[in-house]
Amino acid sequence: MSEEQVSRRAIGEAVLIAGPTASGKSALALELALATGGIVINADSMQVYRDLRIITARPTQGEEARAPHRLYGHVDAAVNFSAGAWVADAAKALGEAKAEARLPIFIGGTGLYFKALTAGLSVVPPIPPEVREA
Repeated sequence: MSEEQVSRRAIGEAVLIAGPTASGKSALALELALATGGIVINADSMQVYRDLRIITARPTQGEEARAPHRLYGHVDAAVNFSAGAWVADAAKALGEAKAEARLPIFIGGTGLYFKALTAGLSVVPPIPPEVREA
């Protein structure tokens, strides 16, 4: 089967790669993205933060340049980011992948993010800052 056939069969589907740190997830996702023309979408709760590239084992800038990557370093470390916020961002990235006929490849070690992506989350009203601080 050619790479084009693999890519066409994958359209409309998504790949989820989960596992512990340093298990080869990023390398696998990159190779799959290169083989299929896919988009690597971060599902790690710490790699969303812009300022934490090194301590989170985030892909290098060179790796990110080889294939499209989404939701890496898109949040300031001072922001209290939630699974709900990630799901909203992931939905946009998924829509972008589908609009471009690219295989969405979700990768990470955050089980809650995968659960939220596949099963959804309960709707929780916004929590006022003073309640959060207390």
